[in-house]
Amino acid sequence: MVGVIINGACGRMGRLIIRGISEQADMKIVGAIEFPEHPQIGSDAGVVAGIGEIGVAVTGNLKDVLESADVVIEFSKPEATLQHLGEVANADKAMIIATTGFDSDELATVHELASQIRCVMAPNMSLGVNVMIQALELIAKALGDDYDIEVVEAHHNHKADSPSGTALRLAETVATALERDLDEVGVYGRHGIVGARPKKQIGIHAVRGGDIAGDHTVLFATEGEQLSVVHRAHSPEAFAKGAIRAARWVVNAPKGLHDISEVLFQK
Repeated sequence: MVGVIINGACGRMGRLIIRGISEQADMKIVGAIEFPEHPQIGSDAGVVAGIGEIGVAVTGNLKDVLESADVVIEFSKPEATLQHLGEVANADKAMIIATTGFDSDELATVHELASQIRCVMAPNMSLGVNVMIQALELIAKALGDDYDIEVVEAHHNHKADSPSGTALRLAETVATALERDLDEVGVYGRHGIVGARPKKQIGIHAVRGGDIAGDHTVLFATEGEQLSVVHRAHSPEAFAKGAIRAARWVVNAPKGLHDISEVLFQK
């Protein structure tokens, strides 16, 4: 039985993961974490998730419940994730990191700590998006430099970071496939008289509105035709399912930082 702790347990993703794990025969919730001042500290995590009591109270301290866990699933903010990752590394547990919005220094710390444990990190836990990433590498190499590339993402109006971590991952994927440096060729939105589009530029654009769960489009356009690769998440359940699958996989993985593509394509 895989013991799972959810960080961000009272948020939308946390509640979905609690519900999802309750349906797994080989997994159980052993901890539910929120920030210490959260109004639902002390509440039963199952009640918070809408599935009835499961005998696990929401707590503000990861260390209090870490010993009983096999894996920690993290959907929170960068600062909290870095603190929790340090605690998980000290306890030699496994971790799934779905938090986005890290800056370069924070990412370096994540990589350093995650390399010490079993960890899967992905900006998007949707299985469909991660298949899309694999496909984009092949498409970009096949089409080459004759196609202009634009990445467009849309999310709900509560999303804090922009562009999304997924959009950045998609842009990085095509840039790497085409041997380009995204820091040099990436442009984030356009305004004013910007002139003709440079040949190797990769555009990245963010839309925010309503309750959009997550739309990502990568457009390849050239004279005479265009090709769009599109993923639409109709609900955040897609992300929860991917996180649960990754949590089951990572507990038996070799130590180190893993990409979710390993979860998808390795047996």
